[in-house]
Amino acid sequence: MSFDFDATVVGAGAVGLACGRALAKRGLSVLVLEKEPHIGQGVSSRNSEVIHGGLYYPTGSLKARFCVEGRRALYAFLESHKVDHRKCGKLVVATDETEVERIEAIFVQATANGVEGLEHLTGAQARALEPGLNAHAAILSPESGVFDSHGYMLALEGEIGEAGGSVVVSTPFERAEPLPGFGFTLTAGGEGGATLTTRLLVTAPGLGSQAVAARIEGYPADRIPPGHFGKGVYFRLTGKAPFERLIYPPPIPGALGTHYRKDLGGQAVFGPDLVYVESEDYAVDAAKAAEFEGYIRRFWPGLPDGALTPDYAGIRPKLHGPGEPQPDFQLHGRDVHGLDGLVALFGIESPGLTSSLAIGEAVSEMLAHD
Repeated sequence: MSFDFDATVVGAGAVGLACGRALAKRGLSVLVLEKEPHIGQGVSSRNSEVIHGGLYYPTGSLKARFCVEGRRALYAFLESHKVDHRKCGKLVVATDETEVERIEAIFVQATANGVEGLEHLTGAQARALEPGLNAHAAILSPESGVFDSHGYMLALEGEIGEAGGSVVVSTPFERAEPLPGFGFTLTAGGEGGATLTTRLLVTAPGLGSQAVAARIEGYPADRIPPGHFGKGVYFRLTGKAPFERLIYPPPIPGALGTHYRKDLGGQAVFGPDLVYVESEDYAVDAAKAAEFEGYIRRFWPGLPDGALTPDYAGIRPKLHGPGEPQPDFQLHGRDVHGLDGLVALFGIESPGLTSSLAIGEAVSEMLAHD
């Protein structure tokens, strides 16, 4: 039978758009559906805009592989599309002797993951690079950086359009039903709502991943992983940014923890922390400034009193709850859910933005023979 589209992607964040681009590059007719009025309004626009090197993730995991592959592809993409970015490098800092073993374990992990150019630094060497930093020892990752995530997503959207595909906003996914033999009937809502047929279906809606999968007829409920909302808030510094490079203390349980970046506008931003919430609440409690100050002064003792102002919050689609081990990305194909022509993505949090191009290529490969 003929289909309205070869492939439909649910979610126009960085990962959904990267999937759409990869499928369009294969010559497929592609539709990307987004429930919000603009692309990238969810997880993709409420993060640190950091390009991760790939230091922390278990060797052989999808996170390790996609982060390194995605980061290399991302720099090339940003260069070719003239999207603003800065390869500023990152210092992972041990603020005292007790943290040295932890950053050494990160060095070993990152080396095994194929991260390039890593260096051990003494405290004096780290302070020579970043005066004012409290460092007993540090690891330098020169491949880490920051970038304009919205400019990146606009470039992805542009490539989809150039290949003849469409990105449609304000059009929420409502349900999908497998067709006899192959493909799906898909119903979308909103003013541009319609019922259409698609040969392939990719779901990448971030925080809505579980809800979307549950609305695909025949998707086994016991194969949908439990989801959790991990909220993190950010504070901005009033005054001159103290460091040029990203500054990261050792990770906290379940996340990389509160770190420092100098954004593309030259301002200093600190965050995120991690608190589990039940709903999409993006309020920033100004009273948290005191907690942030105490944490930041571990690596920047010179933080002035009262210099932090509330900035923004993000929520990550986590597959683990408090105290649980942090799992890998999940890309569910036929072997998991039993449905031909479907890839469903779950738990695409950090380093999902850095990994997005690699995830898109992997999804395209999974569907290459469908």
